[in-house]
Amino acid sequence: MDVPEDATPGDALEDAMPREAPEDAMPSDAPEDAMRGDTARDWEDVRSYTLEEQAEAELLERQTECTFIWLGKDGHPLGVVMNYLARDGRFWLTATEGRPRIAAVRRDPRVSIAITSKGSGIGTSKSLTYKGTCVVHEDDGTKAWFYPLFAARLRPDDEAKAASFAAHLDSPGRVVLEIVPDRRIGFDSAKMWAAAPSAAPDPR
Repeated sequence: MDVPEDATPGDALEDAMPREAPEDAMPSDAPEDAMRGDTARDWEDVRSYTLEEQAEAELLERQTECTFIWLGKDGHPLGVVMNYLARDGRFWLTATEGRPRIAAVRRDPRVSIAITSKGSGIGTSKSLTYKGTCVVHEDDGTKAWFYPLFAARLRPDDEAKAASFAAHLDSPGRVVLEIVPDRRIGFDSAKMWAAAPSAAPDPR
């Protein structure tokens, strides 16, 4: 038992002694079960709270940012927030050749991306993580289709701004990253709160 530096031996002895309940304390005075009505009594195992395919599709459509994670030269993982385009089961991102992450994925293509519903307008928190490999594209054919679609996704309500965005992307030193996922982890907090409504956040 840790004892505060300014405590006396008597203090420690008093703290260590069992305390009896007052004679007038009855079982009815005990606080109400904080988890009353919950089917989940703890969160040791959250595997049943996975994200279903429809919710996954909605999240990928409504969110535009992910955390892109790669391995540094020393093997330590690093991550940055980047915009993405999901297409045909792959994730497409872009950066300039001079960024350290490009040299890193050329050296070791093992990457992950993490996507959260935060800021997407989806009310209840959801998240996705994908593990996979990264392919670096430098060819004009990939850039020709990617830049316009990517820009339109980020500027969906203004064709002129989307066109300007795409034009700014089209520079000699820019590359396109293709993430080929081989594992997915999804989490849907709505399922967690359904199992533990006493701990659920207030609706927004």
